[in-house]
Amino acid sequence: MEKINKIAVLTSGGDSPGMNAAIRAVVRNAAYSGLKCDGIYRGFQGLIENEFIELGARDVKNTINRGGTFLKSARSKDFMTKEGRQKAYKNLKSRNIDALVVIGGDGTFTGASIFSKEYDMPIIGIPGTIDNDINGTDYTIGYDTALNTVVEAIDKIRDTASSHDRLFLVEVMGRDAGDIALNSGIGAGAEEILIPEENLGIDRLIESLDKSRKTGKTSSIVVVSEGDQIGKNIAEVAESIESSLLGYEVKVTVLGHIQRGGSPSCFDRVLASRLGVGAVDALMEGKSNIMVGIEHKKIVYVPFETAINIKKILDTDLLRVADIVST
Repeated sequence: MEKINKIAVLTSGGDSPGMNAAIRAVVRNAAYSGLKCDGIYRGFQGLIENEFIELGARDVKNTINRGGTFLKSARSKDFMTKEGRQKAYKNLKSRNIDALVVIGGDGTFTGASIFSKEYDMPIIGIPGTIDNDINGTDYTIGYDTALNTVVEAIDKIRDTASSHDRLFLVEVMGRDAGDIALNSGIGAGAEEILIPEENLGIDRLIESLDKSRKTGKTSSIVVVSEGDQIGKNIAEVAESIESSLLGYEVKVTVLGHIQRGGSPSCFDRVLASRLGVGAVDALMEGKSNIMVGIEHKKIVYVPFETAINIKKILDTDLLRVADIVST
């Protein structure tokens, strides 16, 4: 493997709090290690359209506390084509870039893995997604901040639920993974939690809510992951409950993209900093086509194939905890 003198960093896919902190760590470890570094605007699309900017240690000051990504993010259909990737490679070579750090989720890693193999380009991935659905790492950048945002929102909703004896269905992000719903549901004291990994069934949900009401609960919070299997959408679940449980006034709140925004938590800032430093360290050690993650508080390196193709297993013990504490 040739010596690395210059690297580039980009963010791709959905934004998440802490991406800026990761960019900052990559840039500053590059400077610390004697490497030059470019930032690439708008992810892989910017790579194709030659949207580069030189980044030094001082260029990333005052970014660790900012949400979103100052390099912008975009999904690129052009990068899915061989012609698009060829143009991207030419742009990298024209700027004498020897290696690439990509921050994003499984779609980002899929594109990076293909590109790395096609052009023998050293690429390291950093997991940045609020869904925490990437295999090979205990936590992804943005997940902790999203959890805190959801719990804060549910705490406020509960005030209204209690004041008016209402049942609130609160939809959170998580099309394919229930980590946000499960952990925020436990943290906010939800009566029920609906996640994609477990099909609770509408009958079981209604039975549980009816039992809760008979034991004296006059208001309830149900946290619903957007990928839950019970209904086609949260409104359909609400209609089923109202038609089966007379006397329950059901309200629906969809938290949406507020979960992706906001200043990153301290946990996410530290995690992003560790992973950003780890990504540059990996390149300096000659590693490629891997994701840098964290397991049991230690930095680990995981092949892209493992991160992409193996589904992350939900902590089923948390399901038992949720059932017990919501009694």
